[in-house]
Amino acid sequence: MSKSPPLLQTESLSLSFGTQDILRDASFSIRPGDRIALIGRNGSGKSTLLRLLAGQHEPDRGSITATRGTTLGYLPQSPDFSGHDTISGYLEADLSEFDDVNKSIAVLDEFGMDLSADPATLSGGEQRRIVIAKTLGLEPDILLLDEPTNHLDLPMIEWLESFLRRTRSAFLLISHDRRFLENTTNTCLWLDRGQLLRHDQGFAKFDGWREKLLEEEERDHHKLKRKIVREEHWVTHGVSGRRKRNIRRLGELAKLREAYRDREAPQGAAKITSGDGEKSGKLVIEAKGLSKAFGDRHLVRDFSLRINRGDRVAIVGPNGSGKTTLVNMLLGTLAPDGGAIRIGANVEHAKLDQRRDQFADDQSVEEYLTDGRGQTLLVNGVQRHVTAYLKDFVFNPEQARMPVSELSGGEKARLILAKLMTKPSNLLVLDEPTNDLDMETLDVLQELVADYDGTVLLVSHDRDFIDRTATATIAPDVERPGHWMTYAGGYADMVAQRGHTDKAKRAKETSKKGDAPKAEKPKSGSKLSYKVKYALETLPGEIDALNGDIEKLSAELSDPKLFTSDPDTFSRLSKALTEKQETLAAKEEEWLQAEMAREQALAQTA
Repeated sequence: MSKSPPLLQTESLSLSFGTQDILRDASFSIRPGDRIALIGRNGSGKSTLLRLLAGQHEPDRGSITATRGTTLGYLPQSPDFSGHDTISGYLEADLSEFDDVNKSIAVLDEFGMDLSADPATLSGGEQRRIVIAKTLGLEPDILLLDEPTNHLDLPMIEWLESFLRRTRSAFLLISHDRRFLENTTNTCLWLDRGQLLRHDQGFAKFDGWREKLLEEEERDHHKLKRKIVREEHWVTHGVSGRRKRNIRRLGELAKLREAYRDREAPQGAAKITSGDGEKSGKLVIEAKGLSKAFGDRHLVRDFSLRINRGDRVAIVGPNGSGKTTLVNMLLGTLAPDGGAIRIGANVEHAKLDQRRDQFADDQSVEEYLTDGRGQTLLVNGVQRHVTAYLKDFVFNPEQARMPVSELSGGEKARLILAKLMTKPSNLLVLDEPTNDLDMETLDVLQELVADYDGTVLLVSHDRDFIDRTATATIAPDVERPGHWMTYAGGYADMVAQRGHTDKAKRAKETSKKGDAPKAEKPKSGSKLSYKVKYALETLPGEIDALNGDIEKLSAELSDPKLFTSDPDTFSRLSKALTEKQETLAAKEEEWLQAEMAREQALAQTA
């Protein structure tokens, strides 16, 4: 089966900054229908590659060729609103005669944003929405998206996922949000030590593929070392042959030694250890009837919570819903309007703030880490040199004297995390800790949270991170503004429990109106209704069948030539896929209710 011609093609793309090779002979293409995740460590050059493709930077060697008439939209990490006093002015700037700004305006109308507002006065999340609306609304052939989910809340992230699943634009995006990548992409480009490798089996299988490549590389490196040992033995003890052959073999040995010496090893993972504080009491925080309002806006109403030592509590919700306000009240740094807070004995907290602008002008990495007090710092009661400690967070020794302003966003995030971990604590407060961190560092941070000998309070929009770490999740009640609900488990558990609660509320309301059929009262004992028994017997098969249909439709839609060769079929299959996914979600919810009924019946007979 022939592939569609590429919309954009690179050949032998190379770029270096000083002695660091950002790209070495990178060749790849973007075709219609491609959904590509660009993955790599912080500082590996991912954003630089996107700027190259967007024409904002020139390569040292190689070429970038786009098919005639191909349009391209670029969403940078840090948008520039200078020269634009209003949102509408920004949307209308730099448009071609073929661009229609009305779709971007419609997106922002959907978000309820005032087009006359000054972008410079808005929050990071609101600014991100503006840039996303402009970039996506123009519907280019190719979208280049650099960390599109940064500063977005969960409703907006889910909206963006839905848009990207429907769009006809091909896209290449950078993100460290695993759930987002799983839901939107089907191909991975891995940028590692200047080399660009392609994986076409989707992000869900990326980790295994990458580990296999690294293992093969390590095996080849070990084989090279053994070959060098054999050649050195021959040189020292081998039988003398013709002089010409000996010289040639010595030359080959020199090349082997050079290849072994010059090999650039994979960058190691961060080694994050927290500063251990004195053990807190069993009770860490107790809140009773908390309320807080700013003017007429009530962010928290009658909220009660008990956090014990060892709990990992996540707080989720839309931007502006009051997450930070709630955290500050729980820490005792913000007085509530009503209710009471009790902080347990010996509680000592360390807080990672979501702000990334806490650095002084021209401050070096070393000065920031030690507060300008030399080249050593105290970590867990042990005096350590700055460069040795920075190595734990994957910094090179020469970066210690580098100005913080020259670090990438991910490197700044790691530096803030490094400083936080020098502070003794038994309550770790993490406000958006996953912003700008690469996946390897996120994995280590997850292990830290899991192994932390204390209590964790987490604010995050990263669903995967919450599911891997949280023992309880707090979320706003969508039907009662200002009220917050606590759910057992992580984000997925919260969604399942909230769905069950919402259905129960709707059933109760319908029953009050008198238009619901009368339900038979449950009888004591272990008997289940016919409906529940039937659901338990049939739903697993239906769910398996739906998963098979979804897999088949996804495979058909992954055909890169389908979009251009048969757009009607592409649209029909996309609609069918969405319907199957919605049906699957409903069937899974129905199965969950049946399982809960079965467990309740078993509990009654126990």
